[in-house]
This record gives sequence, structure tokens and C-alpha cells, in this order.
Amino acid sequence: MTDFTFDAPTVIRTKRDGGVLSDGAIDWVIDGYTHGRVADEQMSALLMAIFLRGMTGAEIARWTAAMVASGERLDFTDLRRDGKPLALVDKHSTGGVGDKITIPLVPVVMACGGAVPQAAGRGLGHTGGTLDKLESIPGFTAEISKAQIRQQLCDLGAAIFAAGELAPADRKIYALRDVTGTTESLPLIASSVMSKKIAEGTRALVLDSKVGSGAFLATEAESRELARTMVGLGTEAGLVTRALLTDMEIPLGRTVGNAIEVEESLEVLAGGGPADVVELTLALASEMLDAAGLDGLDPAETLRDGSAMDRFRALVAAQGGDLSGPLPIGAYSETICAPRDGTMGLIDAMAVGLTVWRLGAGRSIQGEQVQSGAGMRIHRRPGEPVAAGEAVFTLYTDTPARFEAAMAEMDGAWSVGDSAPELRPLIIDRIGP
Repeated sequence: MTDFTFDAPTVIRTKRDGGVLSDGAIDWVIDGYTHGRVADEQMSALLMAIFLRGMTGAEIARWTAAMVASGERLDFTDLRRDGKPLALVDKHSTGGVGDKITIPLVPVVMACGGAVPQAAGRGLGHTGGTLDKLESIPGFTAEISKAQIRQQLCDLGAAIFAAGELAPADRKIYALRDVTGTTESLPLIASSVMSKKIAEGTRALVLDSKVGSGAFLATEAESRELARTMVGLGTEAGLVTRALLTDMEIPLGRTVGNAIEVEESLEVLAGGGPADVVELTLALASEMLDAAGLDGLDPAETLRDGSAMDRFRALVAAQGGDLSGPLPIGAYSETICAPRDGTMGLIDAMAVGLTVWRLGAGRSIQGEQVQSGAGMRIHRRPGEPVAAGEAVFTLYTDTPARFEAAMAEMDGAWSVGDSAPELRPLIIDRIGP
């Protein structure tokens, strides 16, 4: 039976004019969009109205709950390992440039006894997605059954999977936000993240809320508010939830892209890799283990003794991936060289993210295939010495026509100076219990 209580134009106008959407209106529009009764162009207009007008805390909570209710909720409470319930814990980042942390982090937590049901996403706007990165490994698939997810959690300690039937409303809205300029909205970010995490069946959640140029929200105050909002949503849903505010003024690590970030993650798992990637991996691992009630284990030891690497290889193999050969790299490359001797200054994370997006690592239309080999290598990070004429960035793509627009994004985004720039701490603050 058709419900004539609500209609899309009225819901759109209400939010466009700064009004508050009722619980019934939110439930109706989420259900209608999930089942095709609300059109893409109508949801696009509503998302832009939310982007411009915002939402109250009550609206965000109801929008999140409606997206959770749009699909199934996973339940792993019956699973046991050695006769004990699994220590279920997950992590989510609000999105950053060079943020490959999930890839080394999950196996570190696995090696420490945690169980990670990771419903991961694809790239959104200028930020990369964990699934796009992992799918650059030949054969790897995130489209796995519920039975396989359960089996991997018991046998290996993790599964990294596409959300599938979890919060299907969010999957549709997420793809629409990516191509309509509505990604940088606190209500839409918070509800997107938390609907998937509440539905995926974890018991504890650690959030990485990014601050700086490469983050979705422009100011530290907004990122702090986002973290508090998400912690509140998680706590209300019965999850042990906490957040770290972390720096995203400059890219994380020395690589940005898809396969190239997997390559760097393997370096971290082998006991090397950039110091900032290692630091954030271990900080988030410690928070996850604490939130899951696991103590007495040193996450750093799992990188030193190779146990995290072993877990990652087992996880990739279980999901069809083959790490025996080389990872893909773009067939064409261009370098950007230093104009003078000196010290590398700040590198604008947003500019780097947009550069790599233009190289083909991200999408400009829904469902577009990303290039696994597109990306950028950062040869000199802020504060490191630079010689005139040496390469400071190398850009890769399979489509050389993309270079001109990509290189233009880097104009004014970096500099070489006489002294090291001032860098803020990688971990800025912690929010939650």
C-alpha cells in the first residue's frame, strides 16, 4: 500500500528552508530511496540541503537508525575461539590521504587475539578506500558470504568485506555523495560510518577522526564535533566506542594511491615503513585491544616477530588474493623535481589527494572502475633535505592524458625552504572512555 503521508519534494523543501525532519519523514525517505521510490536526483537535492543546513543531534541519530534498519544486522555473539567469546573490535577512519592504516592494523590486532569484522568502503571524493586498495591485490575479493565471514573470524581473526546487505541505504547514499559534492558533511559522515559499524556486529569500535587539509571537515573544532557525535551514536547502540583525533595536514606515509599503498603497508608489516604509519598503526591497535578487553600484549612485537605479516598473508589468501607476484603500477610516470637545495616544506594533503584522484585512483561517476596502479610516491617528506633537480614526487597512471590536470593540482601545494616546517603531533587528542 502506498504511503501518501510524505513526499520527496516536501521533505527536500523542509530541510532546504532550515527545518527539522520528523522521525517519520526520515524513516520514509531512507526506506523510499533504498527501494527506488525516491529518485537519485531527489536524494541528491536532499543531501545538498543537509550539507548546507545541517542536522540536529536527534535527526542524525534517527537517520543513522533508519539506515541500520534498511538492511540486516550481523550477530557474532555465538562465535567462540578456544571456548571463549570472540573479542570483537573494529576501527574506522573518517578518510585521509595516504591513509592505508587498516591494512597493517587489522593483522596486528589479529595477532594479538582480537577478532575484526571489518565492513570496509571504497574511495570517497579525494580519499582512498580500503576495498579499492585491497582489490589491487590480484584475485582479492571483498564480496564474501556471511558464512565465510563467520568462519574467518573464528579461524583467522578477521574478515574485510564489502558492506553488502548491511545498511544498503548507506551504500546507495555513499555512492551518490561521492559524485555530488556532498561528502564533507558532518551529519552525513557520522551517520554513514556508524550505520555500517552498528550493523556489522562488532562489540567495540575505535574511530580515527582526521584533522587538517586532507580531512573531510575543514577545522579541528568540526573534526572534534564529528568524533563526539560518532562516539555518542556508538555508545547509544551499545558499542564500546572511543576516538583519536589525528593529523591530516600532510599525507600519511610516502605513498598515495591503491596498490602503491598496499606495497607500503607490506613494508610496515615487515618491520619497516614510514615512522608515522607505524606510530598510528600501533596507537590505534593499543586502543582497539583495550576497548576489546585484551591486555598484556605488545602490538609492536607482532611487527618485529612477523606474526602480523603471517596473519595478513593468511587473510589475503582466504579472500582469494595472491601476494606472490608484483603489485600493479601505472604504465606511465612523471616526476616533479626540486627547484633548489633546501629543506622540504609542508605538503598539502588535499592537493595530493586530488592529484591522485585525477590520475585515476578515484571515481568521478558512480560505479567507475578505479586504476589499481594510479598513485604518487613522495620521495621527500616535510623536514627532509632536498637537492636541486632531484625527484620529490613521482606520479603514476595508465592514462597519460591525465598528467596535465593532475600536475596542476600540485602547483603551490609544496615548497622547499631554508628550515624545517613546524609539524603538529600525529595524535592530537583522544575522545571517549
